[in-house]
Amino acid sequence: MHIGLIGGIGPAATEYYYRGLIEWHASSGTPLELTIAHADVRELAQNLANHDAKKQAETFVRLVRRLAAAGTGVAAVTSMGGHFCIRELEAMSPLPILNAIPEVDAAIKQRNLKTIGILGTRTVMETRLYGGISSAAVVLPEGEALEQVHKSYIEMAIAGRVTDAQRRTFFSIGQHLCRVRGADAVMLGGTDLPSSGLREKSGVAHDINTREPVKPRRRCAGTGPYWVRISKIWECG
Repeated sequence: MHIGLIGGIGPAATEYYYRGLIEWHASSGTPLELTIAHADVRELAQNLANHDAKKQAETFVRLVRRLAAAGTGVAAVTSMGGHFCIRELEAMSPLPILNAIPEVDAAIKQRNLKTIGILGTRTVMETRLYGGISSAAVVLPEGEALEQVHKSYIEMAIAGRVTDAQRRTFFSIGQHLCRVRGADAVMLGGTDLPSSGLREKSGVAHDINTREPVKPRRRCAGTGPYWVRISKIWECG
């Protein structure tokens, strides 16, 4: 299967998907066919702030058409922030789109987590991953803490790197969700976040479903797995 990625949103998230795909295909002895179309992370951030899912989906669908012309059979958006328009994109796309949200919910249910915290963009946090978590209660940063996480996340995504101050923000607010708000685990609800060093610092973050087949809603030619790296769970201890 020739896989298409919409990348650049941001660079660290794209690298996360790319490295994961290389690792999986190498370990399985499967040749990797991959094409990446670059999207503008600043445009995504603006449309996300404006809640303009239609405009962002139109931008993405132009990139999906490029991927289709290059011979890809399926496409993925390499950003949980970019999933804010995933339904609109699915409706317009000439290719099947891999939607990570149901897979995250299934992984939370499989782990039997009862309460989950979320760190990510404001939209990801306030919508509780776009309303996609049905298997657990959700707790969020509140007030200034939520704004700090959002600001730090957007700055990190645009720059493609994390600062020590941003890392401290994510870690301290994640700890608060565990110790004070009662979260069993904190979901790093943005694909850039696993590159922030939280996994190494906490010592208890684990992949969610990163090597499980993910089926697009529409049938496509070829064989699987339709694979996508999704997120991380930071288990509270």
